[in-house]
Amino acid sequence: MKLKRLSALMLTLYILLVFPLFASAEEKKDTTDSFKLPSHVLDISKENTAQNDSSDRQSVEPSNETKELLESTSVPIDNSDLIQQLNETTIKPSPIGIGYRAEIFLGRWPLHYESEETSVNWEYQQINKNELKNSGDTQQQLNYIQQENKEIRGMLTNKIANSETVRKMMLNKTEEKTKLPLAYEVTIGRNTKTAHSYPVPPEQTGTLEAYAPAINEKGKVTFGEVYIELKGTKKQLVIKNVTKQGVGAWLPIQDHVSYSFKVK
Repeated sequence: MKLKRLSALMLTLYILLVFPLFASAEEKKDTTDSFKLPSHVLDISKENTAQNDSSDRQSVEPSNETKELLESTSVPIDNSDLIQQLNETTIKPSPIGIGYRAEIFLGRWPLHYESEETSVNWEYQQINKNELKNSGDTQQQLNYIQQENKEIRGMLTNKIANSETVRKMMLNKTEEKTKLPLAYEVTIGRNTKTAHSYPVPPEQTGTLEAYAPAINEKGKVTFGEVYIELKGTKKQLVIKNVTKQGVGAWLPIQDHVSYSFKVK
């Protein structure tokens, strides 16, 4: 009897210990897979007749001197505009050293963006509609042809200081997370077409709707007053009056189209 109870207890402990590990791995897998392109979403970067600008996705590498300044503070900084300014700032501490101290105020900046929730809407905005009414007695093919230029704009979902800089920070962090080409403004050019076709049976009408997909991103931005502090022959970065603010955004996926095909 005691042996049976011991076996049951060991089995219960095994389930409690092992099952959460499997559940956690499955949850992580689902999160990663949610950003993979489904079969109805196609990359049209080669076919798109409009040239999209990718300058928003360019990052700035800190110089060796800037790296030392960034490492001197415990507040994470990934604002490329601030990093660029630090790269261009040349400050030499006093060679005398003893008793020398100064603070240089660089302004209040958005310092770091932390992502909290990322989801994708494959049908964020409708951009096109093609129809084919098959009045014949054989099957016909319907192809996607973009009827007119279509601009898709992202947006921040709430007001925030330094909105343009915050937008770029969110764009870079979200692109790194999703591995998708994101932009704040995307254009699908007129006469863009793909080789993929959709069958329309006789005596039926096929409708092919095209959508621009986008990422819905939510997180928090850390703000702070940035100072370069000089102490003798040393200098360091000092961050004061740190605050955080929640922010959300819609970020279109560049050069991708989602299709919905119906026959009636």
